[in-house]
Amino acid sequence: MAKSSELRDMSDEQLQFTLKETSERLFRLRMQAQTEKLDAPSELRKHRRMVARCHTIANERKAGKQVENKKAAGK
Repeated sequence: MAKSSELRDMSDEQLQFTLKETSERLFRLRMQAQTEKLDAPSELRKHRRMVARCHTIANERKAGKQVENKKAAGK
């Protein structure tokens, strides 16, 4: 699992890829939890938090780009 600082250092494409991978893994873990015994229940929490971190960083970048665009349009 990557830390927030490691996620911030990633490019947008890498961040989206990490988000996609983590989301797919979280889905498989949820299915496993419903159908059979889950080996490590803490993995659900770890992956859920990683998805949230990725979304947060993506939204921060989006908001930062919007601010830059407003500043550029105002000049």
